[in-house]
Amino acid sequence: MYIFKKVKELQQYLHAQKMEGNTFGYVPTMGALHQGHIELINQSVRENTQTICSIFVNPTQFEDKKDLEKYPRPIELDIEKLEIAHCDILFLPTVDEVYPADLDPFRLELNGLDQTMEGAKREGHFAGVVQVVHRLLDIVQPNRLYMGQKDYQQFTIIQYMLKTIDAAVELVCVPIVRESDGLAMSSRNIRLSENGRAQALYLSKALFQAREDTTNFTLAQTKERANAYLIANGIDIDYLEITDGDTLQEIENWDASSTIVVCATINVDGVRLLDNVLLKKDGQFLSTPHKPSLS
Repeated sequence: MYIFKKVKELQQYLHAQKMEGNTFGYVPTMGALHQGHIELINQSVRENTQTICSIFVNPTQFEDKKDLEKYPRPIELDIEKLEIAHCDILFLPTVDEVYPADLDPFRLELNGLDQTMEGAKREGHFAGVVQVVHRLLDIVQPNRLYMGQKDYQQFTIIQYMLKTIDAAVELVCVPIVRESDGLAMSSRNIRLSENGRAQALYLSKALFQAREDTTNFTLAQTKERANAYLIANGIDIDYLEITDGDTLQEIENWDASSTIVVCATINVDGVRLLDNVLLKKDGQFLSTPHKPSLS
């Protein structure tokens, strides 16, 4: 695996490879890689000649600088995981490489996509995400961009950005990778205590129960049942919303949208944990292979 820290050197290499007809898949990350990230790498490896992963902890998307300082950076372990996954290129830039002094910052009106859920809780977060993804895509110029469903709002916003600027890159959404007990994989999970890890499971259970509830309950009842379950188990809920899968706006009934997603964030051990479950896609309600046990 080649490791580049300088934009110019990376671009020179990529240009030479593209002249030979190679295609590139790109997986932008902030490091602390887990199996969810590796699934993005795996899919890119299957679908492209070469795969690029970047590790860059982006300062512009952290409202709280303490969160930026606390963000895990196990770079040696990350490199080992990428090599095992047959990643071809790791881009490991400094802040000055990504944001040189003469760079004109990219800004985009997000049409309300950034004002709900995470956006309502973390002012400026998605402006920072859009800024860094736009910048990294400008540097790498891949054929395909791979992002995970777990950060559903982020995926939707990047999808909107790419359509708005008519970007020549295919955006690929990779489903959430879960632990065997249902917990969505996240870099933040390593900060949970043993008890916190057990508490975190209530989130996925509530969301998958919401998917089952679409059969027998109204949308309002489904949301109420999910909230009640989490509260009954002592969970600190940041938000739980059932929204249109494209606009991220709350809806009132199951017929209001062809794609519906339930998104939630909870606080456990001082850690914010995100998860989401698609309830309806392309006009069809979804089901789970096994019914969750609400215990």
